[in-house]
Amino acid sequence: MASPTTSPVRSDPVSPAVAIGNVLFHWRNGLFPIAFLAIALASRPRWFLGSPRADAILDVVGILVALSGQVLRALVIGLAYIQRGGKDRRIHADALVTEGLFRHSRNPLYVGNALVYLGLFLILNSTLGYGVGVPFFLFAYWCITLAEENFLLGRFGAAYADYCRSVPRYLPRLAGVGETMRSMEFDWRRLIRKEYGSTFSWMTTALGLLYWESFRNRGAEASRPVLVGVLAVWGVLLAGYLVARWLKKTRRLQSPS
Repeated sequence: MASPTTSPVRSDPVSPAVAIGNVLFHWRNGLFPIAFLAIALASRPRWFLGSPRADAILDVVGILVALSGQVLRALVIGLAYIQRGGKDRRIHADALVTEGLFRHSRNPLYVGNALVYLGLFLILNSTLGYGVGVPFFLFAYWCITLAEENFLLGRFGAAYADYCRSVPRYLPRLAGVGETMRSMEFDWRRLIRKEYGSTFSWMTTALGLLYWESFRNRGAEASRPVLVGVLAVWGVLLAGYLVARWLKKTRRLQSPS
């Protein structure tokens, strides 16, 4: 990854990567889950190193990687929120947000997303997942990043160019993170309001992958205990999802003004 001080952002609306990024941004909410599901269903999950025990360890690693992405997203959204959904499914920004973790990374939400997908592909542990899935999502987020940078440079000009020169594009600069967190109030209501749906979705996917892996390698009968455990955990997740949704719909998660 190039240093932000040596790679200024360019405004190039006809760049193929920017054009692809705009299309992917528009369709990402439907396209990305479908792409992952297609790869998972077409995959042949295999035991890591040929060992169910080693594979269980890899599953734990995958869950921890995905959780690290979720924690990063939670910190970003709890401290300083941006219009991550755009407007009318197009890239949009009313203001240039440089607070919270955006002081340390220009795209911390996309880093979090990438970690969640990487964790899921580790759980899947298939040749198709590593060879097609991981490159696809890395390429997709890179193109979306370029499209957003192109928009923001045109929208905010020199202010955004200065921001790019001082803040890394992806990997957060850790210096001063503690001070940033202490200087801001964490909005847990906004976090739940904005994240409960996507968190429930990826965790449901992870549970499905654990069963799918066992089913493909052991068969339905031998995988019944895994199915029971997966359904039990999913029941807890579903209860949490329904409570969060009820709190949101009844406006109990409104942030203090």
